[in-house]
Amino acid sequence: MQKVLQNSNAAKQPIKIAYCLPSLYIPGGMERVLTIKANYFADTLGYDVTLILTDGKDKEPFYKLSPKVRIIQLDINFEALWNQPLRKKVLIYLQKQRIYKRKLKEALMFLRPDITVSMLRREINFITSIHDGSVKIGELHVNKDNYRDLNEEGKNTNTLKRILSAFWMWQLNRALRKLNRFVILTHEDRENWKYLNNTTVIPNPLPFFPEEKSDCDAKEVIAVGRYAYQKGFDLLIEAWRIVSEHHPDWNLRIYGGGDRSEFIRLKEKYNLTSLHLEEQTSNITEQYCKSSIFVLSSRYEGFGMVITEAMACGVPPVSFACPCGPRDIIRNGEDGFLVENGNVRQLAEKIIYLMEHEEERKTMGVRARANVERFRIERVAEQWKDLFESTIKKGI
Repeated sequence: MQKVLQNSNAAKQPIKIAYCLPSLYIPGGMERVLTIKANYFADTLGYDVTLILTDGKDKEPFYKLSPKVRIIQLDINFEALWNQPLRKKVLIYLQKQRIYKRKLKEALMFLRPDITVSMLRREINFITSIHDGSVKIGELHVNKDNYRDLNEEGKNTNTLKRILSAFWMWQLNRALRKLNRFVILTHEDRENWKYLNNTTVIPNPLPFFPEEKSDCDAKEVIAVGRYAYQKGFDLLIEAWRIVSEHHPDWNLRIYGGGDRSEFIRLKEKYNLTSLHLEEQTSNITEQYCKSSIFVLSSRYEGFGMVITEAMACGVPPVSFACPCGPRDIIRNGEDGFLVENGNVRQLAEKIIYLMEHEEERKTMGVRARANVERFRIERVAEQWKDLFESTIKKGI
């Protein structure tokens, strides 16, 4: 009888989850998504959530974290590797990796979580060797081809970097096979991992679903992202040269952080007075709602959450069909347009089409807002709940 009562009480305990990641002070996409999920799991589902960090000691999380979510700071400081020559990086990395393995094992043996989630950073190489009784899940926030890629901004790298990148991928594949589940953001990218038999697709959740929405009347086009090679704003500016010749009364506003100097030079070179290179804003929802068309010009993505944000505000997207994300989000011709990846002229043509077909633009905006509800946190969290519960049962 006593054993039965103990089992009954144990069943009532909340699911205990530990996430392993570098830090939370950086305003990155992975940090943002994890914060949204951790807050919902703790506040709404009642999970016991702990975030185990290696870096950023004494730095506050950039995104607001629920007081119900605990943080364990291991203070490994892998950031000491930054700006070091490659050979020295390897030596420092190996030393810190040994310390990390020991400290993470101590933390997990103390916590005894039901589930440990690796965000596929430095712990992925040894997480399954820690026998704390937890189910081990990996979670990837970039596409396969751009994970552990040392090729900087499309330039050829040296032989050592290519060898190191290949070794890292071999090492990663070996580690992924040992996980209970490996979670990928898109069905498109899942095809790249089809040699694994433990993959699951769960998309990123919407960070917001506002009551206000765009009426798609304003002659405003918006793009959002870091001023970086990946986001392809140089390609967007080339497309805007074509668009502005046909519709000089429309504006393109790009919002983002980072170095804008390269894009300012392009703006001046082409004398694009209707192009506005804005800084990052804390109220991007307002800017979406002031716009009538959203454009994604990225060379690659992990998911493309800015597409879902714009659609939640009723703004139809025009996007390169880059790997990976846009194909999973946009229903081409219904709630937005997909164009050949990197095809500047096609991008310009679809932007112009939406400018010149007001009723279709507005209809697409309405459909976009309706279709994107499938990414609301409530629906995405239900997928995670099902995954957690099923893996725990299998792990028993």
